[in-house]
Amino acid sequence: MRQIVLDTETTGFYANHPDSPDRMVEIGCVELVNRKLTGNNLHFYLNPGRDSDEGALRVHGLTTQFLSDKPRFEEIAQQLVDYVAGAEIIIHNAPFDLSFLDMELGRTGRKPFKTCVAGVLDTLVMAKEMFPGKRNSLDALCDRLEVDNSGRTLHGALLDAELLADVYINMTRGQDALLMESSAPQEAGIVVEQLDLRSIQLPVLEANAQEMAAHEDVLSQLDKSSGGKTVWKLMA
Repeated sequence: MRQIVLDTETTGFYANHPDSPDRMVEIGCVELVNRKLTGNNLHFYLNPGRDSDEGALRVHGLTTQFLSDKPRFEEIAQQLVDYVAGAEIIIHNAPFDLSFLDMELGRTGRKPFKTCVAGVLDTLVMAKEMFPGKRNSLDALCDRLEVDNSGRTLHGALLDAELLADVYINMTRGQDALLMESSAPQEAGIVVEQLDLRSIQLPVLEANAQEMAAHEDVLSQLDKSSGGKTVWKLMA
């Protein structure tokens, strides 16, 4: 199973603003195969062609000057589509990122993001079901699930995707108890010995007179409290 944990940073918070739509400035993707990090990650800084809003700039710290020599989205669009093709995508608060991905893909004449992938899993929805009534931001989940986010002074798409990958694995770790690794029986060096238990004689310990008397006393009390309707009396 191939999964891609994805995060984006943007110039603002409104992908489809009628006057001046915000644009993406960073995309970070982390690959999981069979719930294991592979290191085959994808990361882009993007030139959005506009300044970031003050609020967004405080979040990610990516200045217009820093982004000025970075590629435009249309230059990396096909590489992104090829990378995510057929994978399950894991996003925290998926509608936000998907709105920007669809907007950027649409500007290049491509189809919506979901048509490129096997499906999208929203960890914010998962977290609200697992921890109802609690804060479920990425930082809050890192604290709750003991994921080290001490290096997160600013939001960054690749760093946040890496943290979210750890959070997702911890959120779903309980599933491991229900699944057995399919490769386990084939592991080299493991020898399973079969024992013939038919020759083993188990000792039979019979109750002594005192234990039998105590047992009969308990049965008599149960029969009395039920008005003589205990099953062993009715079936006798």
